[in-house]
Amino acid sequence: MSLTRTYLNQVENVNKNRELFLSMIKEDKRKFYKCKNEFLTVDKLEKWPEYFVKNDLKHIEFENPCKVDGKLNEKISIFEGDITILEIDAIVNAANNSLLGGGGVDGAIHRAAGKLLLEECETLNGCQTGDAKITAGYNLPAKYVIHTVGPIGEKPDLLKKSYNKCLDLARENNFRTIAFPCISTGVYGYPHESAADTVLNEVRKYLEEHHESFDLIIFCLFMENSKKCYKNYLCKYFPIFENKQLEKNSVENVDQKDEKREFEEQKSNAKNDNKIES
Repeated sequence: MSLTRTYLNQVENVNKNRELFLSMIKEDKRKFYKCKNEFLTVDKLEKWPEYFVKNDLKHIEFENPCKVDGKLNEKISIFEGDITILEIDAIVNAANNSLLGGGGVDGAIHRAAGKLLLEECETLNGCQTGDAKITAGYNLPAKYVIHTVGPIGEKPDLLKKSYNKCLDLARENNFRTIAFPCISTGVYGYPHESAADTVLNEVRKYLEEHHESFDLIIFCLFMENSKKCYKNYLCKYFPIFENKQLEKNSVENVDQKDEKREFEEQKSNAKNDNKIES
């Protein structure tokens, strides 16, 4: 049998397996979950405002923060746990260029999804840095996996491109829920703080334009550095409260208006008194 024929047979088998899993109703697919009954449904995830209150977080003040937007805040979730147990539309895999598995979250996703994920990835011809490709989720609770390749080292433009490409694919395929690991902050060496700053800025801008396309964007945080940075920078890009300085300025402006109004009333009363006296 020729290599071409072998490859075509492989693609045909991959397509059959892909369609088999994607067409399953949720109750049937749950029988194949690697995590068994330990999956987590989207309604069990804490939204950012709830997480902020429950964890007794303190508001961090930043210069020029985004405006408070309750609707956008409700579309953000922090999950400190295993991304492979989330029963949502799509999870994002921090893959390498080969898409054939690796260490960290990449290896965890491949192990949980099973060998059929690797078989589909073998037909995708790899992935360029900053790009993304979709596969089925197979033995994962997530229906789909979006594989993206982040930059090695601190390269903001490529990191932005990775996140935007994943969000574009999710929106184009009507995925209402999507979970991200911290892309490139592991062995690829992207600094945690600048990554959190860049990512949350991009997601905020994306949601401002496409907020109706998503129910929940989940950030799965594992390392302590990432947890700290995301908690801080969420106060900048998805603030729960206005800065105290803004509140102070608002109070001062009200006071100034009251003083001006009182002064004008005094002037008016003085004129009236003068008229009466004359």
